[in-house]
Amino acid sequence: MSRNDASHDGETTGESAADKQANDAPEVGDPPGDPASSDGLVSRRNFLEGIGIASLLGIGSSTASDDSLFQMGGLKPVDDTIGNYPYREWEDLYRDEWDWDSVSRSTHSVNCTGSCSWNVYVKNGQVWREEQSGDYPRFDESLPDPNPRGCQKGACYTDYVNADERIKHPLKRVGERGEGKWKRISWDEALTEIAEHVVDEVQAGRYDAISGFTPIPAMSPVSFASGSRLVNLLGGVSHSFYDWYSDLPPGQPITWGTQTDNAESADWYNSDYIIAWGSNINVTRIPDAKYFLESGYNGTKRVGIFTDYSQTAIHTDEWLSPDSGSDTALALGMAQTIVDEELYDEAHLKEQTDMPLLVRQDTGKFLRASEVPSVNSSADRPEWMMLMLDSDGRLREAPGSLGERDGQKDYSKSIVLDFDPQLDAETTVRTEDGNVQVRTVWAELKDELATWDPETVHDVTEVGKETYQRIAREFAEADKAKIIHGKGVNDWYHNDLGNRALQLLVTLTGNLGEQGTGLDHYVGQEKIWTFHGWKTLSFPTGKVRGVPTTLWTYYHAGILDNTDPDTAAKIRESIDKGWMPVYPEERDDDSRPDPTTMFVWRGNYFNQAKGNVAVEEQLWPKLDLVVDINFRMDSTALYSDIVLPTASHYEKHDLSMTDMHTYVHPFTPAVEPLGESKTDWQIFRELAAKIQEVATDRGVEPIQDRKFDREIDLQSIYDDFVRDWETGEEGALAEDRAACEYILEHSEETNPADSDEQITFADTVEQPQRLLEAGGHWTSDIEDGEAYAPWKDFVQDKNPWPTATGRQQYYIDHDWFLELGEQLPTHKEGPENTGGDYPMEYNTPHGRWSIHSTWRDNEKLLRLQRGEPVLYLHPEDAAERGIEDGDTVEVFNDLAEVTLQAKIYPSSQRGTARMYFAWERFQFEDDTNFNSLVPMYMKPTQLVQYPEDSGEHLHFFPNYWGPTGVNSDVRVDVRKAGGDDQ
Repeated sequence: MSRNDASHDGETTGESAADKQANDAPEVGDPPGDPASSDGLVSRRNFLEGIGIASLLGIGSSTASDDSLFQMGGLKPVDDTIGNYPYREWEDLYRDEWDWDSVSRSTHSVNCTGSCSWNVYVKNGQVWREEQSGDYPRFDESLPDPNPRGCQKGACYTDYVNADERIKHPLKRVGERGEGKWKRISWDEALTEIAEHVVDEVQAGRYDAISGFTPIPAMSPVSFASGSRLVNLLGGVSHSFYDWYSDLPPGQPITWGTQTDNAESADWYNSDYIIAWGSNINVTRIPDAKYFLESGYNGTKRVGIFTDYSQTAIHTDEWLSPDSGSDTALALGMAQTIVDEELYDEAHLKEQTDMPLLVRQDTGKFLRASEVPSVNSSADRPEWMMLMLDSDGRLREAPGSLGERDGQKDYSKSIVLDFDPQLDAETTVRTEDGNVQVRTVWAELKDELATWDPETVHDVTEVGKETYQRIAREFAEADKAKIIHGKGVNDWYHNDLGNRALQLLVTLTGNLGEQGTGLDHYVGQEKIWTFHGWKTLSFPTGKVRGVPTTLWTYYHAGILDNTDPDTAAKIRESIDKGWMPVYPEERDDDSRPDPTTMFVWRGNYFNQAKGNVAVEEQLWPKLDLVVDINFRMDSTALYSDIVLPTASHYEKHDLSMTDMHTYVHPFTPAVEPLGESKTDWQIFRELAAKIQEVATDRGVEPIQDRKFDREIDLQSIYDDFVRDWETGEEGALAEDRAACEYILEHSEETNPADSDEQITFADTVEQPQRLLEAGGHWTSDIEDGEAYAPWKDFVQDKNPWPTATGRQQYYIDHDWFLELGEQLPTHKEGPENTGGDYPMEYNTPHGRWSIHSTWRDNEKLLRLQRGEPVLYLHPEDAAERGIEDGDTVEVFNDLAEVTLQAKIYPSSQRGTARMYFAWERFQFEDDTNFNSLVPMYMKPTQLVQYPEDSGEHLHFFPNYWGPTGVNSDVRVDVRKAGGDDQ
């Protein structure tokens, strides 16, 4: 398909990384050997086709005719092999890769945390190829060069840009959802049908039945903001994603009171000791893996903790293989060793943690200043002033406690101690209710850890006692130690306990708040550097109906009705108390409408849904209209009602960031969008215009929002969409590039207050730009000459941690935590019979050959695998079932059975069935997918608000705190397809 000319003034990055070989390329026009020329020469396509024919005819064999090759049209005998001859241009096939008309800078909008800058080469109006840009500026010469960044997926994104499977026109479903029957409609028809439906819903007061799902703003914030902005103006619902994907580590908000904060990957090189724990860096962090590998040159010891002998384990100095799901027990055993052998950092524990705080033995609650008359607290909220014992045995208030702070984050206070608290203490305190026995958190923790002695840990984990104890000692004694924490630990039901146990290791050893230390959780991109600009662009009203997608799905897919009574009661209590929201909201008559409308863009909700069977059978029929905005027909698009064609990553303006590095760089359009496709910003802008047109024609009056003090005015919704709400300028945000500039201008990371420095979009086009500072939602600043490392605000600057205690908080005295015995980190086995009573554990880790479902259908990458979904089995498990490598098998449980190919995988543990995730439904012969076997369930401790009345520590906020999805703790069995036992 031809494209329009794709020159973009001011947005090319120069001729090439090699300056276009001294500018000796041919002039723009038909290149040598171009198929369009009429001189009878052989085109690249015809030549390659001829080679294929020649192979089939047996050219070069004794049976082939001497002149059979010349049956291809346009080929002539060669008499002089050195001279010029008519089809010599085939030699230029590789040279032509260095011949282009223009080059633009872009990247890829995928949930990989890579954020890699690429140069995109265009020839004859077509994207010809991509190449890593390799011009990230260095900020610390002692660290490895950050260039280049990229992976094999990004190196073949051109296949998508030019692919036949690109969606080029608006499509409307004419068959059943998932049947694949469509008709092509015009943009006006598509937008009118959607707008009519949306206006109907808003007029009926069902605006909160409209929702938008899109993940990861950092990977393309303008595209994220496009639909979010319209949904926000409609009064609709914005879905969370970080918890939904089971990427959110709930232990971090529980213990540290923050959304995930990590060091950038360059900081790995500063470590003396790294444990890669469930993070398969060489597979899932390919652009950053060099820092892990090269740290060995700096003397870093690298330990891998994986159930299988993974692609990262082979590059570590030692590999530990705990039984599947036993990581928490192993971490607690290591902590017990550190405590028992007194290898902990006592000063850090006293100042930075809740270990010296006193706990009542009668209630299990913290002892508060309000309960002890002799303390005579002057704090505004003495009920949230925690108490310690000083070295003389006197009760002292813990500075920085919530009771003296103004909200969760208050840097006007300090946690600096002017006394020496007792770490290990037990005493009796006279309270207003009488004498009460109290103990420090440290004393409680030591009792918990004592249950994780070497024999117990070995029995649970199968890791050698001497081995894990030695690793614990080495970690504690290293100058700078770090844990790289991954999805392999986070996909479990008790992931919050696992997080807290691993965090405990870096806390005990004081490995926080400086370069080369910490616990870095790299799973998904949880937040964005340019936060304020993105937030106000995405949610201009400042009022957001955010919803935890896991709970929303659980509720509307009917799973709550089939949940065990105790868990169901807690879920309903959380909803009733307003700790966790569900939309649509309950009406005055106590009824709750069903959701009716869902927009999905930049994501594949239907394919990624845990409880996939329930989502299809119970949730999806409730939705009257599902609109998918996509450049390809993925599973969500296939099960949608209207599909709108969006621009590819090389056809739009946007920005890209990640917490793996501290740079910002752009998307720029190398070519015009293919066919009738438009950018996300253009699509939602034009939908806003159509909604305004329909509402005006109908005379729809503004509607008062039931929850927020605002009106929903459909007659001005387009005007509101393109208006700059910060300055009031009308029409200022009509175009994508203007939205990019808005984000950069309104974010302190790129336009700091009290500074003349500013990063503009043009700056990012010229070269990736290192951010100028870190905003208030990060926990350290960006310093010249050093890699970003978190937690300095607390460890070095002594500001209160944003927890109830103002410290790293390992003891949670919420009623539900106490009831469930989880006030401190502990190990628990997962729920029983999740999926049924079957002998094998089923898990779905991230794989090498795709980023979620993107590239799962790429022909080049499928050729590097087996070209179809595969189940990995240990040889002994396979032999017991009569299964050989390459057999077609069925993996099954009470929810579904899935047919796919077996692969024998000696590196795995026995009793494990593994399918690398994100295969599309249409890639399975039985229209199932990897999530068909995965039930959906939630843990009550992830539904709480703490404090219960105010929630300054734990409160629902999208992608900060909410129930995570669970991808492991699933039981299955496997059999050969067509066997007698079916």
